[in-house]
Parts: sequence; structure tokens; C-alpha cells
Amino acid sequence: MLLHILAYFGGVLTIFSPCVLPVIPFLFSRSHLSFRKSALPTLAGMALSFTLFGLLSAAGGNWVIQANSYGRIVAMVVFTVLGLTLLFPAFSQRIMQPLVNLGGRIQARASRNESALSSLIIGASVGLLWAPCAGPILGLVLAGAALGGLSHSSFTLLFAFALGAATSLAFALFASTKFIDRVKKNLGAEDYLKKILGGLVLLSVLAIALGFDTKVLAKLSYLNTNSIEQTLLENFSLGKSNSTQLSDEGPMPSIDGANAWLNGVEIKSEDLKGKVVLIDFWTYSCINCIRTLPYLKTWAEKYKDKGLVVIGVHAPEFAFEKNVENVRMAIKNFGITYPVAVDNDLKIWNAFQNQYWPAHYFVDAKGTVRYHHFGEGKYEESEKVIQALLKEMNPALEFDDGVVAKDVQGSGIEQKAGKSKDVVNHETYLGYDRMENFVGLSDRVQDQFQVYKTPPVLKLKEWSLDGTWKIEAERVVNQSAGAKLSLQFKARDIHLVLSAPSDKPVRFRIKLDGQTPMGNNGDDVDRNGEGVIREERLYQLIRLKGGAEEHRLEIEFLDENASGFAFTFG
Repeated sequence: MLLHILAYFGGVLTIFSPCVLPVIPFLFSRSHLSFRKSALPTLAGMALSFTLFGLLSAAGGNWVIQANSYGRIVAMVVFTVLGLTLLFPAFSQRIMQPLVNLGGRIQARASRNESALSSLIIGASVGLLWAPCAGPILGLVLAGAALGGLSHSSFTLLFAFALGAATSLAFALFASTKFIDRVKKNLGAEDYLKKILGGLVLLSVLAIALGFDTKVLAKLSYLNTNSIEQTLLENFSLGKSNSTQLSDEGPMPSIDGANAWLNGVEIKSEDLKGKVVLIDFWTYSCINCIRTLPYLKTWAEKYKDKGLVVIGVHAPEFAFEKNVENVRMAIKNFGITYPVAVDNDLKIWNAFQNQYWPAHYFVDAKGTVRYHHFGEGKYEESEKVIQALLKEMNPALEFDDGVVAKDVQGSGIEQKAGKSKDVVNHETYLGYDRMENFVGLSDRVQDQFQVYKTPPVLKLKEWSLDGTWKIEAERVVNQSAGAKLSLQFKARDIHLVLSAPSDKPVRFRIKLDGQTPMGNNGDDVDRNGEGVIREERLYQLIRLKGGAEEHRLEIEFLDENASGFAFTFG
């Protein structure tokens, strides 16, 4: 019963996922119809497509993924036609005329039936577009159906999830109806409104076709519903299994094309035959990647004689991370001994169609990808995958000491993050390409030095500049000593990617709520809050003695030409 409740709320939460945003104009576009003609069939169509997707999952196999992909194409075609009919009334009449003629004697009632039928189709299409936004709870339901077949339990769980999604959709439809009715009453602009909605529908189709709904919007972290669902699952010990289920995710993509190989000679895909392989996509200024390193290093050492090969693929996020010597120094500082491919051109990244830092792909001795995991966490499960793949390769192997992941402890910046539910701030980029939450008492100017002034009060998540700074695409750079960077945060740890000219280190001083940190300093700052930028990397500025708390951080740069790229938190 508890899992059914969680499945329902998991469905409700999906409407808050950023990748649902492109679907919203489709809901508004039907708001002029009655509940019976529009909302009810739309909800039924959505629930039907979710159920159909579940039935396909019970059958299993890679063709299910392909079927959903084709379904998304059909959905985009439907919405493209819908958008064009809203924009161009003549096109609408031309499209609808064959359907009207087909009605025969029912012609008088055709518009009513067509509206309900089209709403049903739109609802089904919304379901196909909505499905990729579903998080871990639906994943658990579909995985159970795929592994154990479509049982009564999996069907009811799927129905609970669809009901939750339909509930949130119903609220959206109701809200859109009220909103549009008010606009029409006050402005009398129904035709104008239809054209706006038609344009929004076509823009949304374009966003979906280009992958922005799942690749870009899903990365926005204003509200991470997957994290909420995952927390629910973990708190109630649901979705966990004593054995790790492996699947066939296809042959391992090529690892050829690296710009350089560090810690050893170049490795070719054919060199890995008969070996279990763990591919780790990382970059040395990514705090999430850094915190996984103690586990990767432990596994590489523990299982190397049993047939495991760990390969790091360094895929840069910032331009300075393409410097091979910087990567070499980071490898040395982190104590990494397994081979690392420098993937500056992202050839390996693209071959795997990867999207995340860190990302772990587990490959069996036959060269098939059997499991993957994105982000931090699930270390015990990942180690069990390694053991299972090694035992497939050599059934005589025994692992009497169990998993070591739960005993691994990093040191300094490699230590685990604080409790994620207590951390409010998310990764904050300072360059204008991905800037958010910036405030100031003067206008922002791109790519030229400008005098900025910090407001006396910052709200949570806001940050500001004081003094003369230049805001570039990836970074901010100070022109003179005394320039300051301030941030209001709630977290346990604060890290900032910083760099300085190679021939001149930059000194800085931090204050916490206007005071020296005195024991709340991070690894790269002393108790008095002073530190030095010597190389381009991630610097730990704050580690609070307790848990996550709200504070104001102020960084004063005592020399010119300091560069700041992005804050990360833990």
C-alpha cells in the first residue's frame, strides 16, 4: 500500500520536472473546450499511453525504448499539426474537412465528437512526451514489470503513477482554463490568443525535437523532482534489492580518439577483451566527480588482479580543463593510478552519448555495457555490479570480504557531501552563458570591465560583485585588488572553481557573516580565512563544523586577475 501511495505522489511530482515545461502550451491550447470535450479525454488519453508504455515494459527488450522513441515522433507530429491549426484558420479548415466529410449522418455532431477524439489523441501524445520526465519511482515500477512480467501489483502501481500524473495535469488544465477565460473576458482577444498558443506549441515541438526537454531543461536544478522521489524511496527502503539486476545496454562504444593517455599507454577497445571494465567520465574541477574518486581508486586496487580495469575519461567542462598538464597535476594530487584518457574533443563522451559528470558505465568481459550510474552515491550497489560481472567471467571467484564501499572514506575535499535534503543552493555558474541569481546595484555588462556594487542584503542563493570586474562567458575576472564576490548560501560545504595567471598567484580572504571563519574554513583556506590561488582548480572555501546552515560568504581578492567560474555545494 505504501509503495502505491509513493507511486501516486511520484506521478504528481512529474509536473514540476523542468522537462515537462514544453508540454504546458499544449494544455493551454485546449482550454477553450468543455471539461467533457477536452480535459476528461485528455486525462484518459494520457493514462492510456502510460499504461501502454507499462505493458511494453513488461515484454522487455531494447525495442521498447525504440517504440517510445517512435511514439515521441508521432506526438511531435500531432502537436505540429495542432500548432499550425491554431496559427492558420484556413489550414485548420483544410485539415479538418476530410474528417467532417467522413462523418456522414453524424456530421451535425462531428465537431463534438472530433473535439473529444482529438483531446484523447492529445492526451496520449502528452503521455508519450511526459514519460521521459518520470523519475525513480516509475523506473522502479517499470523495472519490476520488465523483470517479473505484468502482474496485478505492477499494473496497479502503474495505474497509481498514471493517476498521480493525471491529477497534476487536471490542476494545470483547470488553472489554464480560468486564466484564459479571464484574458478573453477582459481583452476579447480569442483569435489573438490562439495564434500566441499556436506559436508556443510550435516552439515547444522544436525544443522537444532538438532534445532541450530532456537534455537541457532536465538539468535545471530549481526543483529536482528525481531527487525528491529518490529520497522517498531511500527513506522507505523501497526500490532496493539484495541482488543487482544487470541488463544488456548494447556493446561498449569506442574509446578511441583521446587527445592523450595518462598513467600508462594508450588503450584500445580490443585490449579490453576478456576484462570487466568500469568507465568513469569526470573532470577535475567537478566536486561530485572528486567525491567518487576514493571509491574508484579502492575498486581499481582491490579487483585489478581479478580482472577489473578502471578507466577514467577526463571530459572538460571549462576551457582551462583542456590543459593536459593541469589534468596530469590533478591526477597526481588525487592519487589516481589507473589509466586516464584526456577527451578534450569529447569524442569518447559523444560515442557513449553521455550527458553527466560523473557517469559510470560497467562493461562485462564480452564487451557489453551491463549497468550505468550517474552522479554520486549507490557505491555498494556499484561494487556488487563489479563482483557480479567478475563472477560471470570467472565463476570460481569468491568475495568473502563483501563490499568495501561502505567503509571508504575520502580525505579533505574528497569527503562525502552533507545531507542533500539540507543543501538549498545548487551549482552556480558565474559566467553569463549560464549565469543565474546574480544581483547588483549597477547594470551587468558583458566582456568589458565595469564597476559593480553589492546590495546590503542578499536573499538565499543570490550572489553579487563589488569593485571592478569583467563578466565573460565562462567566468568573472577582477581588475584590481580589493574586489569582492559575495554569496548567500545554505549548505555545509562551499567550493569555487578559481584560477590565476600562471606567473602570479592571487591572494584572497574570506569572511563568514562578516567574521573570520575560525574552524569553519575549508581545506584551501586557513583559520583566518586566507588562501592563495596558484593553479586552475576547485578550491574548498567553507566546511561548517555542523550541518548545512544559512550564512553569507564574502571573498575579497587581494590581487588583480583572479578568475571565478562556478560555485558548488555539499
